[in-house]
Amino acid sequence: MYIHIGGNVALDTKDIIGIFDIEKTSVNKDVNRYLSQLQKQGRIYYVSYEMPKSFVVCEKMVYVTNVSVMTLKKRAR
Repeated sequence: MYIHIGGNVALDTKDIIGIFDIEKTSVNKDVNRYLSQLQKQGRIYYVSYEMPKSFVVCEKMVYVTNVSVMTLKKRAR
C-alpha cells in the first residue's frame, strides 16, 4: 500500500521506518545531529517548502513534509 505524504510524493508503507513530529523531536540533540548528518549527505528530501510538520524516515531517505503525523497516520489505515 502507498501513502501520499504531500506534494507529488507517495511512499510504499513497507519502506517507512517511522513518522515523527518535527516540533516534538527537534528539541532532542540526537535527532538534530541525525538530521544534520543526513542533510550533509544529501539524504533529506523536502516534499514542500511550507512550514514542516513531520518527517518520514525510510532506509535511504528522510522526507520532510508539511503534513501532520496524525494525517499521515490516517492515510496509512
